[in-house]
Amino acid sequence: MLNTYTSYHLIARDIGKAIGRVESQPTVERETEYYLKNIKNVKSIDEFVKNDRLFKYAMKAHGLQDMAYAKAFMVKALKEGITDKDSFANKLTDKRYAEFVKSFNFAELGAQATTYNKAQQGAVDQYLIKVELAGLDPKSEAVQKEVKYYLDNIVKVKSAKDLLGDDRLYAFAMNALGIEASIPNKDMMEKVLAGGVRDPKSYANQMTDKRYAAFAAVYNFEAYGETATTTNPSQRPSVDKFMRQTLEENAGKDNEGVRLALYFERKASTITSFYQVLADPALAKVVRTALALPESFAGADIDRQVALFESKLKVEDFSDPKKLGEFMKRFTSLWEINNPSSPVQASVGVLFGGSPAAGVSTDLLFAMQKLRF
Repeated sequence: MLNTYTSYHLIARDIGKAIGRVESQPTVERETEYYLKNIKNVKSIDEFVKNDRLFKYAMKAHGLQDMAYAKAFMVKALKEGITDKDSFANKLTDKRYAEFVKSFNFAELGAQATTYNKAQQGAVDQYLIKVELAGLDPKSEAVQKEVKYYLDNIVKVKSAKDLLGDDRLYAFAMNALGIEASIPNKDMMEKVLAGGVRDPKSYANQMTDKRYAAFAAVYNFEAYGETATTTNPSQRPSVDKFMRQTLEENAGKDNEGVRLALYFERKASTITSFYQVLADPALAKVVRTALALPESFAGADIDRQVALFESKLKVEDFSDPKKLGEFMKRFTSLWEINNPSSPVQASVGVLFGGSPAAGVSTDLLFAMQKLRF
C-alpha cells in the first residue's frame, strides 16, 4: 500500500484526471444524468425535498449526506434563506448549511431558484434599476431593445474575450454593475475577469471598489469557463461539488489521512481564521496533526488553541500554493508516522458524518429536536 503522502500527491497533482475517473463510474454517471435532467424542473422547496433522489444528490454535493434524513431541518434552512444574517442557516456554526441554501436559493428566487443565472436575468434586473435611476422608463422601446439583444446574445458568450469583443453586450454588462466609467479600460477589465473571485488575492478582490469583484462574480469565466453565462449554482456547480466529495470519500476508504488532506486542500483558500478551523473537526484534526499536538488538546480552551495555532502558523499561508504544499507534506508525513498506511479508522465517521448524530454540533442537534417533518 502506498504511504499517505504518495497517495495524496498522486491525486492532488491532477485533480481533474482523478475526478474524471469518478465521473466515469457507472453509478455516479447514472445519478448525475438523472440529477441534471431533473433539477431544473424543481420549482419549490416542497418538490425538492420530496424527490429523494435529487435531494440526496444535492446533500452529498455539499457534504451533508448524513443529514439527508433531517428534512424538516433543511426545509427550515431553505425557507429562511441567507439574506438575513440572523436566518437559521446563517446562525449555524457549520457553514455548509448556508452554502447549501445559497445553491438552492428558493427563499430569494422562488420558482427560478434552479434556473436563475446572474449573467442573464440577474444582470438585466440590475440594468433596469440603473435605467430607472437615470430617469428613463424601463419599459421604453429603446431600453427593451437593449434588454432583448443582451438576453439573446449573452448565452452565446463562452469567454471573457467574447464578452469584451461585443461592445454592445460589454457596455450593457458594465452599466448593469454600475462601472460604466471603466468601459474604455478593457485591459483592466480583462484582468478583473481573468483572476475571478475564488482567490482572495485575485486582481478584483484586491481592488478597493468592490463593484469590480461583483462584476467578476457575475461573469465568472475563471470558475465556470464556457458555462459562466448559462450555469446555475444548483446545476453543474453542484455536480462538480458532488464529484469532489465522492473523490475524497473514495480516497478515505483506503486512507483517512488522504481524505483529510484532500479536504483541507479544498477548503484552504477559504480559511480566514483559526476559529473557523476549530469549527470544523476535520480541518482542526489536520492542523493538530501537522503541529504534532495530542488529540487531548482538542479539549483545551478554544482561545488557548487559537493562540497556539497562531504562534506556529499564518492563516494567509493556506492561500499560498507553495506554502500550502509544504504544510500538506508535513501533515501527510506526520499522519503516516502515527498511522502507518493502516486501515481507515472509525474516527472518519465523526469527522465527516457517520451515524445521524456524529459530528453534529450542539446547536444543530438542539434545533433539530424542535422540528418534525
